[in-house]
Amino acid sequence: MTDLRPTEGQIALARRIAEGGADASGQITHVPASAYVDPLHWAREKACLFDRLPQVLVPSALLPDRNMALPHDATGRPLLVTRDGEGRAHVFLNVCRHRGTRLVEGSAIQCGARMVCPYHAWTYATDGRLLALPRPETFPGFDKAAHGLVELPSMESGGMIWFAPVAADFANAAAISADFGAIDLGGHHLFARRTHDVAANWKLIMDAFLESYHVLRLHSGSIAPYFKDGVTAGDRIGPHQRSLVGRAAEMEGLDLSDWPTLRRLGTFAYQLFPATVVVVSPDYVNLMTIMPRGVDRTLVEDFMLIPQAPADDKARDHWQRSWELLDGRVFGSEDFRAAELGQQGLSSGAVVDLTLGTLESGIRRFHEICAEMMG
Repeated sequence: MTDLRPTEGQIALARRIAEGGADASGQITHVPASAYVDPLHWAREKACLFDRLPQVLVPSALLPDRNMALPHDATGRPLLVTRDGEGRAHVFLNVCRHRGTRLVEGSAIQCGARMVCPYHAWTYATDGRLLALPRPETFPGFDKAAHGLVELPSMESGGMIWFAPVAADFANAAAISADFGAIDLGGHHLFARRTHDVAANWKLIMDAFLESYHVLRLHSGSIAPYFKDGVTAGDRIGPHQRSLVGRAAEMEGLDLSDWPTLRRLGTFAYQLFPATVVVVSPDYVNLMTIMPRGVDRTLVEDFMLIPQAPADDKARDHWQRSWELLDGRVFGSEDFRAAELGQQGLSSGAVVDLTLGTLESGIRRFHEICAEMMG
C-alpha cells in the first residue's frame, strides 16, 4: 500500500533521534538474578501474567483464508485458533464437548468448514458451533446450542491475534495495534515460521530486544554493520515498550512521516507485554511469540512476514537469505544461545545481581513493568 503513514508516536521517536535526544539513563542499575532462576518467582509470573493477561498468539497471516483451524499447544494449553466462514478469528480450547477428547490432532493447519472429533465424530463449525452428532436420539433433550466449543477471550487487531486465558481488558493491546496498522501488518504474507526450544528463562530472551549494547559484539559477524553508530529512542504504551534505532545524521532534515524513508533509516522494535517481540526491518517484519514452559525453558515461535508473496524464484531466494540471516543466525545461533549461556551462569549463583549500564535501562524498565503488572 502506498498511502501508509507512521503514527505520531513513531514519528516522535524518529524526531528525538534526529534532534539528538536519544535515551540515556544516567546511572548504573541492577536486577536480581533470582528473577531468572527462582522457581517461586516464575510461578508468580505464570499465575499473574501468563494465566491472566492478553498475549499475542499468532500473526493474522498464519490464517489467511476463511474456514481454517490451527491446533496450538506451545503455551501449555490445548488451543485451537480458527478463522470462521465469515472471516472472524477465534481462540477455543481444542477439546470436544462430549467426552473431552482432543478435537483436532497434530499441529498442522486444517482447511475446511467442519472439524470432526476422532472418537465419536461430533462435528463442529470453525465458529465453534456444534453442528451434528451421530445417533442424536440417544441424547434425549440434548441442546446442541449449549455444547459448542469453549471459547477464550480474543481480539484480532493490527495483524495479530491476541488471546487471554480468562476475561481480560484488551485496551492496551488495541492501543499498540495502531502502530502495526500503520505498516499494514495484517496485509502481509507469511514467508516462514519456525519454533525454537530455548533452555533459558523467558526474560533472558526478552532482554536481547531491550538493549542495543550487545549488538556490535554478539552480532559482530552478522548484523552489527547495520547498527554501527546507531542510537536508540524509546517509550511506553501501557505495559508495552517501543524503540527505534537509527543514526541522527541520516534523519536530520528528512520528512520523517514518509514510511519508506523512515523504515530505510531505522529499525523499530516492540516488546508487547508480556512476551512478544516485533522487529520491523526495512522491508519485512519478524514477530516472535515467547512462550515460557518453565523457569529455565522457553518456546519461541518466529514468523517472518513480507509485504506480498514472492513473485518468482529470485524473490523467494532473496527472502530466504533474509530469513536464514535473522532466524537461523542472529536469533537462533546468537541471541538464543546467549540466553542459554546466561541461564547456565546465573544458575550457578555466582552473580547475585545483574549490573546494567546506561545502554541497558530498558531491561530494568521491563522488570519494573513486570512487578507493576504482578501487583
